[in-house]
Amino acid sequence: MPPKKTAVAKRTIHSQSSWVIHNGNVELAVTELGAHMAPVTFCRDTKYPVQPYYISPWQDEKTTGLAPVLAPLRGDFFCLPFGGNSEPWRGEHHPPHGETSGNQWKFEKAARSGKALTLALSLRTKIRSGSVRREFTLIDNQNAIYCRTQVEGFTGSTPFAHHAILRMPRQEGALRLSTSPFTVGRTYPFPLARPAEGEYQWLATDSPFRSLERVPSIFKHEPPGDCSRFPVRPGFCDLLQQFERAPKHASPVPSWAAVVNTEENWLWFALKNPVLMPGRLFWIENRGRHHSPWNGRNSCLGIEDGCMYFDRGIAESCRPNPISRSGIPTSVRIRRGQTLDVRYIQGAVTVPEGFDRVASVRFSEGEAEFRSSSGHTVAVPVETHFLSAKQMTNGSIL
Repeated sequence: MPPKKTAVAKRTIHSQSSWVIHNGNVELAVTELGAHMAPVTFCRDTKYPVQPYYISPWQDEKTTGLAPVLAPLRGDFFCLPFGGNSEPWRGEHHPPHGETSGNQWKFEKAARSGKALTLALSLRTKIRSGSVRREFTLIDNQNAIYCRTQVEGFTGSTPFAHHAILRMPRQEGALRLSTSPFTVGRTYPFPLARPAEGEYQWLATDSPFRSLERVPSIFKHEPPGDCSRFPVRPGFCDLLQQFERAPKHASPVPSWAAVVNTEENWLWFALKNPVLMPGRLFWIENRGRHHSPWNGRNSCLGIEDGCMYFDRGIAESCRPNPISRSGIPTSVRIRRGQTLDVRYIQGAVTVPEGFDRVASVRFSEGEAEFRSSSGHTVAVPVETHFLSAKQMTNGSIL
């Protein structure tokens, strides 16, 4: 008998050793360093496959001295603790976006169960002792990835988040972003850019916004900026965040973010449970940083879902801050013996020409229907009940 094919392959992709799994619809790669998920090909069984994720331009260069997270920077990865982490917290000094984003992960298994194919990886954290297990699951006939991260140990308070990054199209304004309703919208609470070091921001500091289409500018005589269309404003880099006050008792409708590429006619989406993940940070990068390794060439859109206070890191997310004082958590507390269980869905499908931006999403059993402002609809098979599983065993959200 011929040897049985394994469910996983090991490849070097853009200089990073990666595990690769696939089914008929989706192929995904996850790096050994940092467990960054990219490249990913959706709709691989069609005439128009979709590759929405960004891969940093220095990957095939001999760049040294990078922060660990920047070495493999691509796609989506899990940050624990999320943020720059420049300030120590109770004797701990974590690297930017935590050990999970830049340390070596261990392969556990790749196995099929019925229609599902799952890649499982693990990591032991050392700065704060804990174990992290990540699972990436594909389901036959679905263009979605079911991401599950389980954190054991790591006792204490911490921010965390997924960190998805999408590549920009060539055409100005061809990437259209929309989200489910949010409670609070704020620009970065401190000056973000340092012009003396070759960094430039366009958005105002510490300003509220109610719509992504009207966000205040740092320039007094400029009208509010549109942060729902990309790429725009070349030469600038900005951060802004949405926060949601989710219902405490009823099972919430999934919170969603959707991005339509009108140049290539595809839709990318992310779904989360807002009770555990009330924050959504946007990283808008359009050649606004000129020091190494950015060198004025980086263009991408980060959509970072989790529980955090911007990218300020563990200290400012765990201490009282303007958002947590308003009743919206910016960190979680993991008690001894508890498991933090984070579930997240990402996917991408082709859309008809003229599908401009997502105006609304209707969820039903086994399906999400995306409706565009132009009146087109696209139904996507997806198991949203995956998000509703109990996400903290005997845990609490701060």
